[in-house]
Amino acid sequence: MAFVPPQADTAKHPDKGGVAAYSWIVFALTFGLLISDWMARQVLNAVFPLLKAEWALSDGQLGALSGVVALMVGLLTFPLSLLADRWGRIKSLAIMAVLWSLATLLCGLAENYGQMLAGRILVGVGEAAYGSVGIAVLLSVFPVRMRATVTAAFMAGGLVGQVLGVAVGGQIAATYGWRMAFNAIAIGGLVLALLYPLIVTGKRMAALGYGSPPSDTPDVRPPIRSVIKDRALKCAYIGGGLQLYVAGAVPAWLPSFFGRYYDMDVKSAAGLAALIILPTGAGMVLCGMLSDRMSKTSPMMTPRLAITYCLLSAGFTAITFALPAGPFQIASLCVAAFFAASTTGPTGAMVANLTPLAIHGTAFATMTLANNLLGLAPGPIITGRLADSLGLLGALQLLPLASLAAALAFFIAKRSYTGDLER
Repeated sequence: MAFVPPQADTAKHPDKGGVAAYSWIVFALTFGLLISDWMARQVLNAVFPLLKAEWALSDGQLGALSGVVALMVGLLTFPLSLLADRWGRIKSLAIMAVLWSLATLLCGLAENYGQMLAGRILVGVGEAAYGSVGIAVLLSVFPVRMRATVTAAFMAGGLVGQVLGVAVGGQIAATYGWRMAFNAIAIGGLVLALLYPLIVTGKRMAALGYGSPPSDTPDVRPPIRSVIKDRALKCAYIGGGLQLYVAGAVPAWLPSFFGRYYDMDVKSAAGLAALIILPTGAGMVLCGMLSDRMSKTSPMMTPRLAITYCLLSAGFTAITFALPAGPFQIASLCVAAFFAASTTGPTGAMVANLTPLAIHGTAFATMTLANNLLGLAPGPIITGRLADSLGLLGALQLLPLASLAAALAFFIAKRSYTGDLER
């Protein structure tokens, strides 16, 4: 018999044999905005060498420009997700997208480091709650049995956005200058933001029968403390966040790594970095699908797989940055990238299974907070600071420590996971 999370309300979440076409339309548009979100975040990394030369910046300053977005996301995701749960998730998502797109335009107009930093802070404010609220919207239009798959597939949009942000940004910057790279990505985000609320509506989502956003349902909610009540839940937040330290640091510094250690120009380094990032998205989706499949009859497989993924990430990352520059290092880097964000699906499934449906927006806001404050923000920033004293290679060689710490957190979560589900 397939395992069903105890809080799932089968009246609102019927496990239908198929998935409605409109569910996939909602997914496509929400996924598209997430790609725009991450393109706006990652285009900066493609132009690191140009900014470093033009404004005489240190690696620490470059890392701050990259990490400050994730820092703002971590600080603001919880309060803004609470507002979105109450005000309406769909219109909140559209407003967020407009804000980060306009902020990206401001980055393209920056004349110095301070102005660029201010623009990047505004990008982070706009993106703060998009991931958590977007996941909550998607969980309301897909059946329970697809939770890890949908969560991982959606969050893989971040990796697609990283790839496109680095690749497209590098191509545009090499041809038209770094300012045009920011402007082009900003315009694409604005177009999607205006289309989203016209096509995605609460009424049509409610008609699917899987559930609907809180603004369309009676305002009866479990206490907010439900998002941190269990040990397994808290450890899932910590483990997922720590593993994303690797997923935040590697994409941010790959273009610079190839420029310094492989003697590549901006365009070539950005292109190769984009190709290396692709396996990360594949790993998120495939590892999430494996988690769903293997957890059907045994819920304990979810934290067990998360531990395995963390250990594989630690091992391959250590091997990669111990190898000399060359084809073997690049091949190993692809495998390491595959596992860099592989815990996303299992973490999302654990969070969804251990929290009530009505506060999933807040629960995923808590997960997003942990992801950003423990992983995506400190990854680029600390790596940049360490690179100033140890060199970029030396800083990257310390990344496996974060994966080992994540594995320990998931191990602690595993010990109480079944009991917490029963409660």
